[in-house]
Amino acid sequence: MRFLAAIAAAAIAFPAFAATMGDDGLHKEVWMRDTFKDVAEDLAEAEAEGKRLMILWEQRGCIYCTKMHEEVFPRPDLAAYIEENFFVVQMNLFGDVEVTDLDGETLSEKDMAMKWGVMFTPTMMFLPHPDEIEAGATARDAAQEVAIMPGAFGYHTTKNLMTFVFDEAYKNGENFQKYHAAKFAEWQAANPGESGD
Repeated sequence: MRFLAAIAAAAIAFPAFAATMGDDGLHKEVWMRDTFKDVAEDLAEAEAEGKRLMILWEQRGCIYCTKMHEEVFPRPDLAAYIEENFFVVQMNLFGDVEVTDLDGETLSEKDMAMKWGVMFTPTMMFLPHPDEIEAGATARDAAQEVAIMPGAFGYHTTKNLMTFVFDEAYKNGENFQKYHAAKFAEWQAANPGESGD
């Protein structure tokens, strides 16, 4: 019952940011892009818009995806930050839609998940700028240079991951856990007495 109450509270608190459910059983956010799932094309379009490409892997019935869409993504500041700074392409872990990798290989979503080693939903893959990717690299190879985050996390971890990527803190060899701890400590200092999520 507490879970249902939390869902109802989230829908009331963030009605303008609530995701809808697609025919594929995946949550759909207004900031998600409907593309041909050609990673090179998506990367070029993201770059042209001054955004970073994020590939978001999900699956039907994923309780962690539901938590992310109902408790984390609806936060107005986070939703606005994602929409402003990220080009988000959703992939279905067991989907049949064709995906074209950076190396030119075309596979179904479910086969591309296997190629890229995606085993858990949600998983966020962030790609570098196009000119930072070696010829012949796969999207997974490229994402390993930035960040691959399996799992659903709370608001602060998710927001700090987004700023870690967009502000390119990974280029300085900074460890995300230390970056997150420092950002969270800053937030706590500015918001004494608040729990954090």
